Amino acid sequence: MKNTTKLFAAALMAGALPTAALTAVPASAQVVQGIGIANPDAIVVNTAAFRTAEQQRQTTYAPQMQQAEQRRAQIAQQLQPLYQQIQTASQQANPNQQQLQQQAAQIQQIEQQAQAELQQIMQPVALSRAYVLEQLSEQFNTALTNVKQRKRLTLILTPDSVLDADQAYNINQDVVNEMDRLVPSVQIVPPAGWLPRAQREAQAQAAQQQPQQGNAAATGGR
Repeated sequence: MKNTTKLFAAALMAGALPTAALTAVPASAQVVQGIGIANPDAIVVNTAAFRTAEQQRQTTYAPQMQQAEQRRAQIAQQLQPLYQQIQTASQQANPNQQQLQQQAAQIQQIEQQAQAELQQIMQPVALSRAYVLEQLSEQFNTALTNVKQRKRLTLILTPDSVLDADQAYNINQDVVNEMDRLVPSVQIVPPAGWLPRAQREAQAQAAQQQPQQGNAAATGGR
């Protein structure tokens, strides 16, 4: 279960999953004891802490969201005549291919610049989501272990590793309840200079490699 944050990547992009994904039905006579199925993404986005954080973020980061929406509308307005222009030119009997390529390149450049600009505007929002997920991920293994012990499970699978199974094996709601107990709330504003774990680890690895490369260069120069 090391590096559990990776399990929550889908949650950063897709938002909350429906609560129906957590619902279990009464166990049937064929249920094998000791086995459970847990969906980490569905669990984390259905915790009370995550849902509350999603609501709070709409207020805390409203200026960034509004700025991004306004800029997105401006970019769309800028691109619309260019789309129309290239569409009209391409429908000519003998379209100028070089001109079409130039127009397409211009549109692509604007789109790429716009995407980078919007990502920059929304970076605080993305960092907030990552910060919330990291706080939850730090307690996920503990919550899963507690449920495992309480239900006396010896094997826990993820849905993508199971072809078909009765919903009686679903322990999502059990883990959600335990997560709510362990992490009733989270902070949505990360500390100044905070970076997600993956970036922190990459920076640490790069810092470790620099002295090694310096030593190798010094040794080679002798």
